[in-house]
Amino acid sequence: MADRLDKFISANSSLTRSEAKSALAAGRVTLNSSVCKKGETKVTDSDTVMLDGNTLKAAGMVYILLNKPAGVISATEDTRDRTVLDLVKEAPWIREKCPKNGLFPIGRLDKDTEGLLVITNDGVLSHNLLSPKKHVEKEYLAVCTGCLAKDAVQRFAEGIEVGCEYKALPAKLTVVSADDGNCTLKIVLTEGRFHQVKRMCHEVGAEVEYLKRIRFGKLELPEDMPVGEMRFVKAEDIV
Repeated sequence: MADRLDKFISANSSLTRSEAKSALAAGRVTLNSSVCKKGETKVTDSDTVMLDGNTLKAAGMVYILLNKPAGVISATEDTRDRTVLDLVKEAPWIREKCPKNGLFPIGRLDKDTEGLLVITNDGVLSHNLLSPKKHVEKEYLAVCTGCLAKDAVQRFAEGIEVGCEYKALPAKLTVVSADDGNCTLKIVLTEGRFHQVKRMCHEVGAEVEYLKRIRFGKLELPEDMPVGEMRFVKAEDIV
């Protein structure tokens, strides 16, 4: 698998992406025994990359299943809020088995949304899971208030109009329970637009008060997995 040289250096050394670019510009990096200063140069497993005379070895791919807590953002870094990578750094037994750099979340969950999030350094898997052409399913559990429209299930199945902006792809809506202005719903989507679940539910009279992702691809969130817990999984567990 080919990767950018600056990204490879960052993922397999203690340097950040910007520090890797500076090292390249300073002539500290060789590719197959020749100095290389172009970060966009593609490298493969057969290439030899050296930083300051030390050979860099590609880190293995890692896949971390996180039950994301509310209040944590799905980002690699942030100056104001805690990120999912901060949670990884705070878990020594997870951190010591991961590359120092190069981890990122696959997709995102809203700040106030809990549930299944995969953190990895596998860019190819991430692309395949997020590509609109792949139609990878994402399943959510939503606790809502309001009066759910009687035709909500049919409207989701046909592809619901979200405001004046777009028509969502057909989705599966299951009513787990509904009484006294409250309902619990399960929604299966193959898209991931901004606030999509909340906005789709709003269109059928349900205002989301609590949202949790419980499945991504074929990977399911274990029912007994506490919020904030992490564990390693395999790529084949996801796709």
